[in-house]
Amino acid sequence: MWWSYQDVEEQKKQVQREIAKRKKRGEKFEVLPAPAGQKKLSTTFWGQSWCRNLESYQDYESRLPRGRSYLRQGKVYDLKIESGKLSAVVAGSELYDTSITIEPLPKKQWQKIVKSSAGQVGSMLDLLAGKLGDGLMRVLTDPDDGLFPKPKEIRFICSCPDHADMCKHVSAVLYGVGVLLDTKPELLFTLRGVDQAELLSNASNATITDLSNSTGDLAEADLSSIFGIDLSAEVPLEPSAEKPPVKKAARKKVAVKKPKKG
Repeated sequence: MWWSYQDVEEQKKQVQREIAKRKKRGEKFEVLPAPAGQKKLSTTFWGQSWCRNLESYQDYESRLPRGRSYLRQGKVYDLKIESGKLSAVVAGSELYDTSITIEPLPKKQWQKIVKSSAGQVGSMLDLLAGKLGDGLMRVLTDPDDGLFPKPKEIRFICSCPDHADMCKHVSAVLYGVGVLLDTKPELLFTLRGVDQAELLSNASNATITDLSNSTGDLAEADLSSIFGIDLSAEVPLEPSAEKPPVKKAARKKVAVKKPKKG
């Protein structure tokens, strides 16, 4: 079908009119800003890892470039990341509502990740900033057992007439996740239905367990160096404060009147 310049411009105006109507109905319609003119959409560990994982899906290969272009053109609105769900509105020849469901991370797979992270996550800031060791990074981004979803775990619905396995609107939303993770990496854990704090608590528990398994002087030395105290020294008990004696109330003497002799 031949499209003239006037047709394209009219479509854009129609889309803008529809956006204005939906804003009046209370919808936010916040555009997801994506870097224009840059080769990489994402700049952080989490955002780039998401995009690399997405591009490893051979089934989606032919649809991904159009979606990336849509995102760069500012056509993705109101992207929301919730537990097991993505939703957004994408502007094409019309406005299309897109919904993507992603299965939660299997518990066994998550526990394996948690176990592998023992002692490797320094703080929540380090975790969200992607300041992790190479070994843990490989675990998190493993295509089979890592944190990112596999194609068979993803289902999507779009209101557009494109009946392909993945339309360009869905692709734009999936790429948008990578952009959003640059500023809100914690949403990846929300999406997969896991608690990132477990990566930290496991590290602490592992340290405590190792120390408790140690015996004798070694355990004392370890704990002393960690807490800065000498466990071998006797700590004198503080003397208990003596309570002042309780004064007894003085008994009043009652004069007994003797009976008068008759």
